[in-house]
Amino acid sequence: MKFLVDAQLPVQLAQLVQAEGHDTLHTKELPQQNATPDSTINSLSIQQERIVITKDSDFVDSFLTIQQPYKLLLVTTGNIKNSDLETLFAANLPLIIDLLSQHRYVELSRDSVAVHQ
Repeated sequence: MKFLVDAQLPVQLAQLVQAEGHDTLHTKELPQQNATPDSTINSLSIQQERIVITKDSDFVDSFLTIQQPYKLLLVTTGNIKNSDLETLFAANLPLIIDLLSQHRYVELSRDSVAVHQ
């Protein structure tokens, strides 16, 4: 799978997902880096079929109204240490991958992984 990790999430998260064998970019790798507009992230997501990993609820709004980005993984952990976020991702990544192979919008919280229609 291909992923695009949004600015408010750590680069280490992108590295973790990539280390598990997935083509993963962080917004810091894009020409406008972390200042990349959501519209550009959405376009890149559609063009390259990348799943956007974000904490930004604006992506939920665009997904529900205009079906962009391509697919969405919303992180709703609130404030969390980067190391705890990485541990949470590592523990749930196989399930997340499985769900995203069948669904377009998945949410990861501290306690669960949920599918949204």
